[in-house]
Amino acid sequence: MTTQRSSTIRQAAVLVGGLGTRLGPLTANTPKPLLPCGDRPFLAWVLRELCRFGVEEALLLTGHLGEKVEEALPAIVATLPKPMRVICAREPVQAGTGGALYHARALLAERFLLCNGDSWLDTNLAHMLAAAASDPAEIAGRMLLRRLPDASRYGVAELEGDRIAGFLERPTPGSPGTINAGVYLLGRAVLDAITPVCSLERDVLPGLAAAGRLRGTVAEGYFIDIGIPADFERAQTEIPAKLHRRALFLDRDGVINHDHGYVGSRDRFEFIQGAKDAVRRAVDAGWHVFIVTNQSGIARGLYSEAEFAALMEWVADEMRAAGATIDDLRYAPTHPEAKLAAYRREHLWRKPGPGMLLDLIDHWQLDPTRCLMVGDQPTDLAAAEAAGVAAYLFPGGDLDAFVSPRLTIT
Repeated sequence: MTTQRSSTIRQAAVLVGGLGTRLGPLTANTPKPLLPCGDRPFLAWVLRELCRFGVEEALLLTGHLGEKVEEALPAIVATLPKPMRVICAREPVQAGTGGALYHARALLAERFLLCNGDSWLDTNLAHMLAAAASDPAEIAGRMLLRRLPDASRYGVAELEGDRIAGFLERPTPGSPGTINAGVYLLGRAVLDAITPVCSLERDVLPGLAAAGRLRGTVAEGYFIDIGIPADFERAQTEIPAKLHRRALFLDRDGVINHDHGYVGSRDRFEFIQGAKDAVRRAVDAGWHVFIVTNQSGIARGLYSEAEFAALMEWVADEMRAAGATIDDLRYAPTHPEAKLAAYRREHLWRKPGPGMLLDLIDHWQLDPTRCLMVGDQPTDLAAAEAAGVAAYLFPGGDLDAFVSPRLTIT
């Protein structure tokens, strides 16, 4: 039976307990995911990407040199652009990738992401989230796959549609294949197949595939695994260059949804034609997407900040169900003539002030010259201009058709 679930997964478990032996002296005293890439550990980049898609808690599955990971946590969390709870679960013995999950089972949510802390596929994860939301109840998990022209360093997956039929050993050098990209969406049912010491890849996934309980989402994009010295060296420049992204700022009322006047509830929220497609297109192209919105309805007492937050959580999940994501949100609840005294003031965040854009630029380390704003009011354009961001006035109609030709700045 197919059951439609939420497309947003709040928890991600991250494997950070490997020995990293192929990197020699680099990992003698440093866990591989903590090796620096640009101005931060590789693990910090992985967590930064996960928070774009709604992850609010990261469970780090530690082992070898686990105390080093715990010591590094405050500095890693400080690099993240959004709040994220980050906790550690250390395996009592070298338990393998499956065993690490087994020993952390008491901390795992009903559904969770699992990924490697030493590799990343730069792709739109919302496609996998959307597909998994409608997987039949008997499916234990879905995994992200990547086609490579030379898959000889990896085992490869056999696909029948999106069903993973099995796994093959590493092919000969130069042979193409569809490889495991190291990102999974799993349900707690998978724990029934896991023992205290086991490999997820060798001991668990093949059995799930044979039982028809494993699905795959094939994705394109830049892939890096820092497991060998040459790839770790490449990551020093490639990861920062790839993940300091271009950004699309969108106003809400009149751009994302029809402006019915102070929209604070689902029953009054009507998506603009092409809104989900526009956001998906931008994310597929490697852009951040942010909403920046004046919300004087809060100041007027028409709805509360909590009600607005709940509505926007629903909007974010609807976006992910369509294969898109809203990376982050800023809103301005104040108004100089507010009914509620707590909100009665001028504020730099209220457009035409640039405060919301400037705050996102700061938190996400954006280059304003690689950003653009789409709004439906002159105040949107004025806010963007003050922040150094190019802006376009949306006249209504199909947002995707309007945004698509403008996703060309480099």
